[in-house]
Amino acid sequence: MTNILHINSSVFGQGGTSSQMSQEFIQALRNKQDDSTLIFRDLHENPLPHLDGERFTAFVTPAEQRSPAQHAIVAESDILINELRDADIIVLGMPLYNLGVPSTFKAYIDHIARAGETFRYTANGPQGLLSDKKVYVFAARGGQYLDTPMDTQTPYLRHILGLMGISDIEFIYAEGLNMGPELAKQALTNARKQLLDSVA
Repeated sequence: MTNILHINSSVFGQGGTSSQMSQEFIQALRNKQDDSTLIFRDLHENPLPHLDGERFTAFVTPAEQRSPAQHAIVAESDILINELRDADIIVLGMPLYNLGVPSTFKAYIDHIARAGETFRYTANGPQGLLSDKKVYVFAARGGQYLDTPMDTQTPYLRHILGLMGISDIEFIYAEGLNMGPELAKQALTNARKQLLDSVA
């Protein structure tokens, strides 16, 4: 059985281009793998709290010393981490906002990138504790940023997922969506072909 974790972060919910791309991929993937399980999170519809001092302190406080409020905070993070641990395939609907990932997705990362849980510190630097996972990123962008210094999103995702031990990442880009109807149509056509090829 294949466990799939699907996360969208568009401010337009299911109407966002990245959400629609990721959903089409999920449907094609599940048609091929009829024994799969799916966990879905829409970070716009159900956002996580942004990291603050209270939450950070809860994460780093030893379990036996946590207050009831801290236990509740950590329990929310533990659910997310266990979803990630159990996943064989992770599908991310990822729009580009102001040259970076959506703030809702950054909040998600701040709940799962926890020392001792998804990575650990060693004498040789951080070591990821997650492995054997495939990630598909469906990146929708109004402009064209790929392979330019303005694309901070791609390296960030590679680095932060890599911190946790996840290195098998495939990006499917739809760029130039706000640069005229012809360019947008071609970008979506190319992305859809790559999407379907990834399932085949």
